[in-house]
Amino acid sequence: MNRPTEAKTHTKQRHKTMTNLNLITHCGAHKVSREQVVATPAPESTKTHTPIAHATFLRNISDKLDAVGLNISQEVHALSHEGMRYFGMMEVTTEGDSDYSTVLGFRNANDKRFTAGMVIGSGVFVCDNLCFSGEIKFGRKHTPNILMDLPALILEAFQKVGAMRDLQDGRIAAYRETELTDSQVNDLLIQALDANVIASAKIGMVLGEWRTPRHQEFVDAGKTTWRLMNAFTEILKPRAEGNDLFMLPGKTEALHSILDATANFNFGSDLSIGQAA
Repeated sequence: MNRPTEAKTHTKQRHKTMTNLNLITHCGAHKVSREQVVATPAPESTKTHTPIAHATFLRNISDKLDAVGLNISQEVHALSHEGMRYFGMMEVTTEGDSDYSTVLGFRNANDKRFTAGMVIGSGVFVCDNLCFSGEIKFGRKHTPNILMDLPALILEAFQKVGAMRDLQDGRIAAYRETELTDSQVNDLLIQALDANVIASAKIGMVLGEWRTPRHQEFVDAGKTTWRLMNAFTEILKPRAEGNDLFMLPGKTEALHSILDATANFNFGSDLSIGQAA
């Protein structure tokens, strides 16, 4: 596997990757190396709370990626609160030719702030925009059986990546084929505001991306739902404080709900994981 330490190698054809994997986390978090994550100790367990070493979580993710034949092309990691909270993101290669990659977002907190969890989404090559539709995600509380349950949850998630990509291809095709008028876009912006996808202060920014996309790909796409989705995700991109990676899945899930209805797309498949959050 293509990762910094203890790597296994799968020989495959070259794949496109995103230019930049963005990870901006909570205030006080700082980017670290994989080795620093591995070196971070976990606190002692209690009768009701079982912390897990961030290294254990990361190793389980890496091992299960190996098990299903997925390779890491990029990875970034961050720690906060004196190492008690861990955030990570990986881009993984998958077979086939498409305009997007598969991206994993995951986190662990040993101070009871949140569960050990993961969400799988996509990143658009041309602009590095991230979008998590929420079909594959889980969160596991730090109770005594977490170390027993976590490997199976991770493996189940990765085993569903192929089905998610097939369905995502259908969604993107529907978005590309669905043209929008400026009046419809105005209505969809209000729906997105009501659904907490975007703050009122950023509506003008999304509208600017819709009218004059910064990437030629979306100019060429015409006035379609695909162009509008990327106008949203360009502004939601986690590149500055206030655009938190782990707020992104909820926002883009809500965005997909709105745009799926607009494009008459029905995802039509249950990809939920055993203990989905």
